[in-house]
Amino acid sequence: MAGLIGRKLGMTSIFDEERRSIACTVIEAGPCVVTQVKTAAKDGYDAVQIGFGEKRDKHTTKAMKTHFEKANTTSKRILKEFTGYPSAYKAGDAITVELFQPGEWVDVSGTSKGKGFQGVVKLHGFAGVGGQTHGQHNRGRAPGSMGPGSTPARIFKGKRMAGRMGGNTVKLQNLKVIKVVREKNLILISGNVPGRKGSFVVIEK
Repeated sequence: MAGLIGRKLGMTSIFDEERRSIACTVIEAGPCVVTQVKTAAKDGYDAVQIGFGEKRDKHTTKAMKTHFEKANTTSKRILKEFTGYPSAYKAGDAITVELFQPGEWVDVSGTSKGKGFQGVVKLHGFAGVGGQTHGQHNRGRAPGSMGPGSTPARIFKGKRMAGRMGGNTVKLQNLKVIKVVREKNLILISGNVPGRKGSFVVIEK
């Protein structure tokens, strides 16, 4: 699948031809620089590696500096491989948001917002104990019984309990491209995409 790396800028809404309000996510998609072109003869498979986001040289290893110098580009924060581009690229070429057209359907993946350590009500949607009368005390959001007692005297794997929430890689599929602003490298995608403002996302088609 061909694609681009971008940065989530936020959300807005626009009106379509039928004057319906459509919630959209604004993404700064590219321009991405081709850092390496892999071939089946040399690497065992065909792919195009692209980079996005500037990175300071002092935070880049010597090996990666050499890698970027071969492509005649500056150090990049994110690298990603794609296949299936409509045209051939060579190292140093730039891939812009013109790769996408309004009306296309794309998949967007990113890292969801981290919520920290959460209880079962927020993490799994437990209803809690219910009523707060008849002697209930500080048990409204407690998980309740954990499971079997003397037999088998343990908690089964997969038990829904309190724990870390968010910070996972999430992919949303079949999102519609509403608008492409080529001058500013912006793409408007219907609905929401995972991640906070300023986070990196991957757009595939």
